[in-house]
Amino acid sequence: MASSAPRILALLALLESRRYWPGTELAARLEVSPRTLRRDVDRLRELGYPVEAARGVGGGYQLGHGSALPPLVLDDDEAVALVVGLHTAADSPVAGVAESSVRALAKTLGLMPARLRDRADALRAATVPGTWRTAGSDIAPEILDVLAHACRDGVRVSFSYLARDGAATERYVEPYRLVVLSRRWYLLAFDVERDDWRNFRVDRMDAVRATVGRFDPRPMPEDPVAFVRGSIERMPRQHDVVVDVDAPAAAVERAIGQWSTVQPRDDAHCRVRMTADDLEWPVLALAQLDADFTVVEPPELRARVSTIARRFARAASKP
Repeated sequence: MASSAPRILALLALLESRRYWPGTELAARLEVSPRTLRRDVDRLRELGYPVEAARGVGGGYQLGHGSALPPLVLDDDEAVALVVGLHTAADSPVAGVAESSVRALAKTLGLMPARLRDRADALRAATVPGTWRTAGSDIAPEILDVLAHACRDGVRVSFSYLARDGAATERYVEPYRLVVLSRRWYLLAFDVERDDWRNFRVDRMDAVRATVGRFDPRPMPEDPVAFVRGSIERMPRQHDVVVDVDAPAAAVERAIGQWSTVQPRDDAHCRVRMTADDLEWPVLALAQLDADFTVVEPPELRARVSTIARRFARAASKP
């Protein structure tokens, strides 16, 4: 389907451009054999487009009555993927994308053949998109436009950057890729002044400007996503958390392994290590275990757990 899709789109466009096409003329316009033309017509029918055929020496093709349809060729799985993608866009941190995705979804459903529209519309009606974004995390679409064009055209960009510790700096980089991880956008770039590869959170950029300075592409990291993820994981955290849990390592791994490192101590006990900037995350993770635990370090977590325990005890004692 991928290789024939442009040709099928062209066929559909021709069928819509006038009421009737002789088969030989249609095949000539598409530069295909009559057999290939018949195959493409069958493909349109499979997708729900009613193409009528007149047989015989002067035979040809036309769209069925009342079926002037836009050139949107999708199979079942592609239609579902498109709807899912537009729904996912409702959780985008890019300003305005959520509203645009709703409008695009409504228009797209109207372009689909009836069979696909029914399946896609059922998914749309049953799905409620939500968001985890926090205030101030939106990204201006104009910033993405500048960065995407700079990556494509090989021109340096300059911008103001607010680091995670609040320090503000001016950066001058060679941009290579935009990477999306956990609903956040990152720019993978070579920092000219620091002579090293860096990744930058796009929502922390300001005054982004493409310069006239072009650069010769460098051999960049083989896997941009792995590079950005590794950089994030290696960032120093404010708190190193160590907790002994009265539960098997396998059970703890299933529950909170994505946020921690779990080491078995024996068949019924394990040690959990986490790093965090905020102690609320370890507290929430430990609360999911449904098991007793002992805070080894840091003392701040022990104090925080004690405070929360007293608060919950008071709440449980009230009638």
